[in-house]
Amino acid sequence: MTRFAGPSHDTTANPADSRTDSRGDGKAEAAPYVWRPGPEYLLHSNVARLMRRLGVSTADELRAASVRDVGAFWETVVEDLGIPFTRPYRQVLDISGGIAFPEWFVGGELNVADACLSHWVARTPDALAVVHEAEDGRVRRLTYVELADQVARLRAGLRGHGIGKGDAVAIYLPMVPEAVIAAYAVASLGAMLVPLFSGFAPAAIAARLRDAEAKAVITADGTIRRGRAVPLRSQLAEALADCPDVRLMVVVDNLGGSTRAEDTAAAEVGARADGTPGGVQEVAWDRLLAGPADHETARTAASDVLLLGYTSGTTGRPKGAVHTHAGFLTKVASELAYGFDMGPGRVLCWITDMGWIMGPLCVLGTHACGGTLLLYEGSPDVPDAARLWRLVERHGVSTLGVSPTLVRALRAASPEPPTADLSSVRILGSTGEPWDPRSYEWLARDVFAGRVPVINFSGGTEVGGSFLCPYPVEEIASCSLGGPALGMDVDVVDDDGRPLRGAIGELVCRQPWPAMTRGVWRDKERYLEAYWSTFPGLWRHGDFALVDDAGNWFILGRSDDVMNIAGKRVAPAEIESVVAADPAVAECAVIGVPDPAKGEAVWVFWVGRPGGAPAEGQDGDAGGDGAADAVARRLRGRVADEVGKPFTPARVVRVDALPKTRSAKILRRAVRAAVLGTDPGDLSGAENPEAVDAIRARVHGR
Repeated sequence: MTRFAGPSHDTTANPADSRTDSRGDGKAEAAPYVWRPGPEYLLHSNVARLMRRLGVSTADELRAASVRDVGAFWETVVEDLGIPFTRPYRQVLDISGGIAFPEWFVGGELNVADACLSHWVARTPDALAVVHEAEDGRVRRLTYVELADQVARLRAGLRGHGIGKGDAVAIYLPMVPEAVIAAYAVASLGAMLVPLFSGFAPAAIAARLRDAEAKAVITADGTIRRGRAVPLRSQLAEALADCPDVRLMVVVDNLGGSTRAEDTAAAEVGARADGTPGGVQEVAWDRLLAGPADHETARTAASDVLLLGYTSGTTGRPKGAVHTHAGFLTKVASELAYGFDMGPGRVLCWITDMGWIMGPLCVLGTHACGGTLLLYEGSPDVPDAARLWRLVERHGVSTLGVSPTLVRALRAASPEPPTADLSSVRILGSTGEPWDPRSYEWLARDVFAGRVPVINFSGGTEVGGSFLCPYPVEEIASCSLGGPALGMDVDVVDDDGRPLRGAIGELVCRQPWPAMTRGVWRDKERYLEAYWSTFPGLWRHGDFALVDDAGNWFILGRSDDVMNIAGKRVAPAEIESVVAADPAVAECAVIGVPDPAKGEAVWVFWVGRPGGAPAEGQDGDAGGDGAADAVARRLRGRVADEVGKPFTPARVVRVDALPKTRSAKILRRAVRAAVLGTDPGDLSGAENPEAVDAIRARVHGR
């Protein structure tokens, strides 16, 4: 197995064979961590049940069976999970329109509100469907029958305001129960859900609302994050000045104040830039739900549009990935059931936002499996680094989803294993960015004593789930993504589209899957150009990946993040894993900067641990002799020794913070833009956009 999130470019040596003294304290590390399943997972997990149904005995055999006939496999998934179609489909998969335009579950009817709510109201009405905890500790709970009643009341209110099938309705809400209620109410009308990240600024909101031609938006007055009130309604009201199609704004009283009980004058919300009225009617959430419930769910075809998932790219017009009722639900239900072993009586908590694809995935996937969804609203390390672990203990979390960046921050703040009772956890989840081994192994081996697997999966908004995913019934190497997700015929290829092993290549998929986006909303050519133009007949995802000699799969970053150093491709994650192993480093980002000799040179930006090296002499090239200069020299040596001398960083710069999204992904492209003095693109999804200006000033001496 590999030492890094990707192996060394020296393929004759395995860096895992010499994991000594990488702590910086003279002590040898333990061998690289590997999860090995016991009887509980091998016999009693959902994926073990699927294996018995398909007559296979290993995870690799299961993967092979899942792509031998993808139509037959996904029909087996529907049967195994009991996904309820209100009208049976006559054909699982039709690719007569070409591989880029498949039709799934042809002739069938399914609405996700029926499949995720009505299905379980009839079976376990009093089971908890949603639990919410706010940053101040307030807790709310909804059973399946209570959730269904709230959905029926909101459905009635929206219908009363003219919202119906085919209309786009945006949700600009934090992780509160109203976000779940709204998602199901919109879907149950046959309308299209448009999730918006709760940290978006007005310009980013407006761009998505205009593209979707949204008719209504559901928001809140605000949310609390890190003890501060974050406005939402005012941000949205500003955005509506550029959104002529929006006619209704529903506002949740989330801060304990008072939202308007009566409709406001049209001029008060969404006034145009020229001062003319915007015609937007504002209605309080409670008022909209005050009327009688409407128990009629719209009949929706399997292929009817469920949601438009907008990508969070840093440049260009946002792309709306089109997802359908049956396709999206089938894929996310399989993710939660087989990868994360979700089912009745189990609790999932994923630190995310409804505006990213993980929000809808967690909601629909958990409820399709009859489980309980725990929503956390706020920062998971407030008031201290133990907050997350106390959350797990209080609510008996079964599946905990965290980002590598969050784990690095928790480890830096409190490296000793937490004292909270974490015995309820059966599965750890992760997605969105590469791991470094020290953080991964601290979580798996130190915090959870090696008793639960880390299901580190990778996919995207356009995928509607994962491309790569390990399963709890197989051995999982440290930082690995395991292998192809079930039903996903993925591969790594060279520039000519030929299969590639032991070297970095492009991640592709050879066959369609149910949650594959049906296109980019109202832009067919952009869809074909983005995913189908590089390799004829292959979906190109835009990620560089690698399959090592042991068969472990790794995502090495977006194609435009990967660096080309003296003709050799290297992923930021490979160097970051070395830098992050240094005891002085809390977190880091690696970028490529144009270099006349090498094409690109490696630059490292790092944040120190609390109480570590002082700020003086922050840059190894600055000529200072401070402690940070010693760290810079040490990091250069480590990278040269463990990755290769050609990849020795040209600059090592200490900074106070790295720019991140609210889901804790580091914005490398924004860091690179700060260095090059170029436009960093859309930073509306950033938690701390001021970090970009600070890096720019640090590098350029301003």
